[in-house]
Amino acid sequence: FADAHNLHRITPPWLGFKIISGAGGEIHEGMVIKYSVSPLLGIPLTWVTEITEVEEPSRFVDEQRRGPYSLWRHEHIFKEEDGVTVVKDIVNYALPLGPLGRMVHNLDTKKRLDRIFDFRQDYVEGKFGTGTRSRG
Repeated sequence: FADAHNLHRITPPWLGFKIISGAGGEIHEGMVIKYSVSPLLGIPLTWVTEITEVEEPSRFVDEQRRGPYSLWRHEHIFKEEDGVTVVKDIVNYALPLGPLGRMVHNLDTKKRLDRIFDFRQDYVEGKFGTGTRSRG
C-alpha cells in the first residue's frame, strides 16, 4: 500500500485502471496521482487524487482533485490486532447533480463500490491471509 504502483493489483481488472503520472516512489503528503479508469461501458475518464495525510505506518488519506465525484475522501487504516494486520477503508463520497446523483448512487454506484472493495478485500486476504473493511 505504501507504493502507488501497487494500486493496479488491488483494483479490479474490469475498471480498466491505468496510472498516467505521479506514482513514483513511496506515497507522501502532497503526492498527486493521475490515472484513467473505465467504470462504465469501457469509456475512460481521468481521475486525479492527492495524498493529503500520511501517518506511517498506520494510515494515509487520498482525496479526489478531479474526477467523477463531487467529494471523494478515502482513509486507509492499518493496525495490528491479535498478531495480524487489519486493513480498514473509510470512504466519504458524494456524486454530483443533487437528487439525480443520489438516485444513480442508489441504483448503481453503491453496488459498484461494494464490488471494488470486495475485490480489494479478497486480494488482501489472498495475499496476506487477512483483511477487513468498512466504509463511511
